[in-house]
Amino acid sequence: MTLGELFDPSGVAVVGASKTEGKIGYEAMANAATFDGPVYPVNPSTEGELFGREFVPSVTEIDGEVDLALCCVPGPAVPDVLEECGEAGIGAAVIYASGFAEAGGEGEALQEAAVEVADAYDISLLGPNTSGFIVPSLDLRCSFASGAEKVPEGNIAVVAQSGGVGLVLAFQSRRQGRGVSAEVGLGNRANVGFAEAVEYFDSDEKTDAIVLHIEGTDDGRQLLEACRESETPVVAYKVGQSDVGDFAESHTGALTGDHELYTAGFEQYGTPTVDATDDLLDAAAALGTAPEPDGPNVGVVTAQAGPGIIITDRIQRAGGRLPELTAETQSRVDEILPGITYADNPVDTGRPMPAFGEVVTAVAEDDRIDIVLVYELFEESIGFPIDALEGLASRVDKPVLFATEGIEEDLSAARSKLEAIGVPTFPTPERAADAAGTLARYARLYAEETTVTDGGGDDNGGHDRTVTDVGGDTTGVADDA
Repeated sequence: MTLGELFDPSGVAVVGASKTEGKIGYEAMANAATFDGPVYPVNPSTEGELFGREFVPSVTEIDGEVDLALCCVPGPAVPDVLEECGEAGIGAAVIYASGFAEAGGEGEALQEAAVEVADAYDISLLGPNTSGFIVPSLDLRCSFASGAEKVPEGNIAVVAQSGGVGLVLAFQSRRQGRGVSAEVGLGNRANVGFAEAVEYFDSDEKTDAIVLHIEGTDDGRQLLEACRESETPVVAYKVGQSDVGDFAESHTGALTGDHELYTAGFEQYGTPTVDATDDLLDAAAALGTAPEPDGPNVGVVTAQAGPGIIITDRIQRAGGRLPELTAETQSRVDEILPGITYADNPVDTGRPMPAFGEVVTAVAEDDRIDIVLVYELFEESIGFPIDALEGLASRVDKPVLFATEGIEEDLSAARSKLEAIGVPTFPTPERAADAAGTLARYARLYAEETTVTDGGGDDNGGHDRTVTDVGGDTTGVADDA
């Protein structure tokens, strides 16, 4: 099974395509029709054209290349449709319908039947019970969701157990001006789950960070192994700190398990966790844009003391440290701005000023600092220190984050310039501090870990990470975590 046919197909068949607006078969076809490759509406009871494409009675009668079938049919019809897909040589399918394993009983049997057919023909199944996926760079929108065509291209792959949460994250990324390399709703994970998705997007050159939304899974060990082996940074949001077990199981058939076991497992396998969708995207923006930090030490430069205090407090609670700057750096800052408000860490300049960028550079070049966070309320007459920040992160090989606020129409162009030179920006002190804290935890996970050994060592193909006990399980997490 390869996910290339799913996420990068040569052609797409929309099985159950409909001319009736509002039906999944219509909405899925409307989104799929933007794809640059061939798209075939398939329905034995409909003739004519839909979005300029001629209806075909069956996938077996398609005269052209097609790798992916979007199944817009009722659940009971899915095994038969997959059988036809297998006969036609189609290697991937999206199943939108619900009423499978999440419904129990007959639904579980129906899902098993679908998987049995898929396994026989080596078909990758996304779903059932999913809203599909989006790959903006390919104009590939295999979802029935309204607005899918407006999600911009970015460098973050969103892999969500819930298609609804996946779309929330995709739409948030648009509002934040970031975009996604892909948005995937796994649904019931019939035979494409978290591990398979992480492995695929780790090898995707358009993806620089992977974010996971997890309700629960019955293959916890496989998921953690995939995260550990991924060379692309992974950040996870595990929901369910309170008791949502019955609700989650009715949603995507999820076994939620013990929340603390999950978070401990992720930590021990080198994957930081967060507790909000905004935090997930912010952490991914920092990890996917900036160099990976060597340690948890954060240097803060603020033009206003109040936001700086919030940031200082929040970073330390989020897992970062604020070390004292070297005497050399403090002397350098004093020379740049004699009588500066506070010349240690954080450095408080009192307000933005022409030499602000020089101060940021001095802190970034301090050997005690691993991560740099800058806060500056926008002043139109001064602007942001674009020239000083351009190339700084690459030169010092450290993440440089920037938080700001002001009148949106005044600062938007300057903020866009920061993003364009690879400096991730944040709209609040708290979100910037939390992103820096996630970077610090990420660095700490690797700094404190050694290679997994079983006598002769373990080449895991990615970062070296320690696998330690979680609740007495010597592999880190139970299969049904």
